[in-house]
Amino acid sequence: ECFEPRSGRTDGIVVLGGAISPSLSSERGQPALNESAERVTAVAALARRFPQARIVFSGGNASLINDAPGEATFALPLFQSFGIPSSRIELEGRSLNTYENAVFSKQLVRPRPGERWLLVTSAHHMPRSVGCFRRAGFSVMPYPVDWRTSGAGDLVIPFSSLSAGLARTDVAVREWVGLVAYWLTGKTSALFPGPD
Repeated sequence: ECFEPRSGRTDGIVVLGGAISPSLSSERGQPALNESAERVTAVAALARRFPQARIVFSGGNASLINDAPGEATFALPLFQSFGIPSSRIELEGRSLNTYENAVFSKQLVRPRPGERWLLVTSAHHMPRSVGCFRRAGFSVMPYPVDWRTSGAGDLVIPFSSLSAGLARTDVAVREWVGLVAYWLTGKTSALFPGPD
């Protein structure tokens, strides 16, 4: 089940990291977005649509070779540039993976029973993310962005280039390996979490 953005009350929005390059942002002194940029740019419209919703950005720096500040550090000025007041923004910068996103976000916001929270992340990453949030006991409503395919029709259309096919295959394999590893280690509620 995905959230219909024009309906229902929304108490908060959790945005997962993965869209900001900590090392490039640190070197250049401004947020440097990557191919998952919609994770953060979608927040501009959601913040206007739900002016009372709390906004949480969850993302550290998982790099083993770079000690730049985490993504959360660079998310604040980016969200402020969208016109979102800093009083609405909460940052979680300790998490190094999706499971920690869920655990640390829950600790930060302490969601109350009955609250409705959106989870914003890439569509291909949503099943594992929802599974982690369920395992952490944080009920969220999926709001997928950053789609990499146009739908079932892509199954019969060849890739525009070999590199495009390899890139999409890399994303898919990484996510499937992540699903299996998280399931085997108890970090997700199911191998392939579906709608509630």
